[in-house]
Amino acid sequence: MSETSARLLALLSLLQARRDWPGALLAERLEVSPRTVRRDVDRLRDLGYPVRASKGPDGGYRLDAGADLPPLLFDDDQAIAVAVALQTATTTVTGIEEGALRALATVRQVMPARLRQRVDALHVTTVDRYADSRRTKVNSEHLIAIGTAVRAREVLRFDYKSPGADSDEWVPPRKVEPHHLVTWGGRWYLVAWDLDRKDWRTFRVDRMSPKTPTGPRFTPRELPAPDVATYISSTFTRQDQWPCRGEAILQAKAADIARWAGREAIVEEVTPTSCRLILSAWSWNGLAASYGMFECDLEFIGPPELMEAAHHLAARYTAAAS
Repeated sequence: MSETSARLLALLSLLQARRDWPGALLAERLEVSPRTVRRDVDRLRDLGYPVRASKGPDGGYRLDAGADLPPLLFDDDQAIAVAVALQTATTTVTGIEEGALRALATVRQVMPARLRQRVDALHVTTVDRYADSRRTKVNSEHLIAIGTAVRAREVLRFDYKSPGADSDEWVPPRKVEPHHLVTWGGRWYLVAWDLDRKDWRTFRVDRMSPKTPTGPRFTPRELPAPDVATYISSTFTRQDQWPCRGEAILQAKAADIARWAGREAIVEEVTPTSCRLILSAWSWNGLAASYGMFECDLEFIGPPELMEAAHHLAARYTAAAS
């Protein structure tokens, strides 16, 4: 009996590891006959696991999704990852606090002692640098609805709270082709093609209230960037949001400067040993000081305010050094 139980667990683990399994390969991996595999599959079905069989010479088995979630098997690393994820899940999504805590307790209860000790040692306290100003929690039902529309490639309608609007004021419903659900700087965002404005838009999920039902299916458009990470990064790091912007030629390789210039900087190779560096800052003095951190000769291109700030800093540093 114990041998059969162990074999069933091994079979279940294999079925969870990949989508389709040829029957002969399962028999080989379990070191049993194909007939034994068929009997073990029937036993898993009796336990509530929806195992589908395909007939023919290349027939095999697949573990399908069912109406209820059956028991799952995790290896050690997966169990630790699930426990850590459950501890941190409530920092960004509302409405799952109690469920996450109950799931964590369930996972911990059935863990072997060696894993339970590791999980207890990984008691996570999330310290968020955006806690007071940027971190916003998202309704889990809204997140699921938006994610479902993204995955199904269905047009999404939603009410959207205007950034400067009163808490009860909503702009007219938006209609978009949802493409990507992403996180950036402690917030959830939807990257979508706005059907009314005929352009790409990025929406904060915490300001969205999805409507049902969703619209027709659509063919995904090509992002105006190599990938969604590049698109989001360029969207939120535009230098025109800083009041002071300057340009200089540095006598150093572009690759060397780019390593330290920061992700908001624009570095352009001029010659193999020089580059153009465009930076932005809150003040002209701060901008001039930023250029001074690079240990190479440089020439300011402009604007005049940057050059004036450089002269001012040079005088201050000369006085301080003497």
